[in-house]
Amino acid sequence: MEEAQTLFCVANLTSLFFSFTISFITFSFFLFFLLRTTNHRSWCACSVCRAYVSRSWTSTYPNLCDWYTHLLRLSPTHTVDIHVLGSTVTADPSNVEHLLRTRFDNYPKGKPFSSILGDLLGRGIFNVDGDAWRFQRKMASLELGSVSVRSYAFRIMTSEISSRLVPLLDSFAVSRRVFDLQDVFRRFAFDNICRISFGLDPGCLELSLPISDFASAFDLASGLSAGRAVTTSPFVWKLKRFLGLGSERDLARAIRLVDELAREVIKQKRKLRGMGSEDQDLLSRFMGSTDDDDYLRDIVISFLLAGRDTVASALVSYFFLLSTHPEVEAAVRDEIINNDDDGHDHGGLEGLRGMHYVHASMYESLRLYPPVQFDSKFALEDDVLPDGTAIGKGTRVTYHPYAMGRMESIWGADCLEFHPERWLKEGLFTPVSPFKFPVFQAGARVCLGKELALMEMKSVIVSIVRRFEFEAVKDDRELKFAPGLTATVSGGLPVRVRRRRSGL
Repeated sequence: MEEAQTLFCVANLTSLFFSFTISFITFSFFLFFLLRTTNHRSWCACSVCRAYVSRSWTSTYPNLCDWYTHLLRLSPTHTVDIHVLGSTVTADPSNVEHLLRTRFDNYPKGKPFSSILGDLLGRGIFNVDGDAWRFQRKMASLELGSVSVRSYAFRIMTSEISSRLVPLLDSFAVSRRVFDLQDVFRRFAFDNICRISFGLDPGCLELSLPISDFASAFDLASGLSAGRAVTTSPFVWKLKRFLGLGSERDLARAIRLVDELAREVIKQKRKLRGMGSEDQDLLSRFMGSTDDDDYLRDIVISFLLAGRDTVASALVSYFFLLSTHPEVEAAVRDEIINNDDDGHDHGGLEGLRGMHYVHASMYESLRLYPPVQFDSKFALEDDVLPDGTAIGKGTRVTYHPYAMGRMESIWGADCLEFHPERWLKEGLFTPVSPFKFPVFQAGARVCLGKELALMEMKSVIVSIVRRFEFEAVKDDRELKFAPGLTATVSGGLPVRVRRRRSGL
């Protein structure tokens, strides 16, 4: 009996040792692979890298983008290297044009970027290059550029504004309660993009302000995905993902829920199509060309990212700036009232086109607070930027719209001022080079949803400014942002709202 027990124990120990050895070897190979495939330079001792790693910049600047702006202003070329990230950051318009047009083929999104967002965005248009990107862009361009889609979208936007947004703000005006304007705009934009893109209404802006599991999971997933980009090495988040630890564990759970809900959206849309419902939404149009659920899932997520977060972010910063610049608000309201010839509560499509000062104020807000504060590409081959900066193969090159909007060399001595008149010539809105103002990107990847986004923003502005005025609860002169794929105000934007005495 004792010999049998001894043999049993030895066998168990041998099995455990064997399992441990296999696990150790597997883990060692994994570490070796990560170290070989990541550009790990987190030991740089320069002052910029020390400040980044230690986060000492937080003692002076409220946001990482403000610190980058400071560094870019100090640089004679408006370009700096962040060695620990293997990244070159620029605010030079000639460099931006080089990246987005002149040498476009040398600066794709790249595999490092795709790996960061791949779990969430999959093979969606924002996360692919080459033929996959060209195919999706061609399809999206045909749909988003059509008059029927824009008219359909405008009907949904105006319905959401008149039946939900205005009544909700009215209720807040009556109760005088403090509420988060950012939350309201995110709900509004989420309802809109779901109705326009999928033909489904989540009803997030109902008076009861219901919680959407889809929106909550998407927020968590996008925030944690963005956190991967600011680690000093991909090794950190890849190791956490491999081990299922911390933020990567939470991200995996959030993405599972996003996947389930996105696939449910596709399932419900197929049922509705089978029942003969009208197929004006974008998902139905894409379904006409493919039955691949994985592909459709990635389209759903990409539309959500583009259509909700960016519009909500732009509206939050716009109304924040209006609340601190009453003279601009008065000029905006005067133009809205003076252009109310057709009796449309929201301005009407033709009325919106004629509001040049409103349009200028939108662009000025986007200049100071772009929804996407920076964008990165990865060099396929060695290159030299127009300002003389050498770029090595595999380098991450980032252009920074937030910093560019604050460059005196680009916008003049009043670059920090909210001054819509800079966009007007003889009263007419006059755009500048998109490489000077890359808020909607530029070149081959210029934003396809730009016109829809501007139409949505302007419809909200026209409907709200004529009726309501907002009072910020906090006396903040600058916005502080939470980490994310788009500019989200940390802690939201608490306000009170009042009905204007002469509000229509």
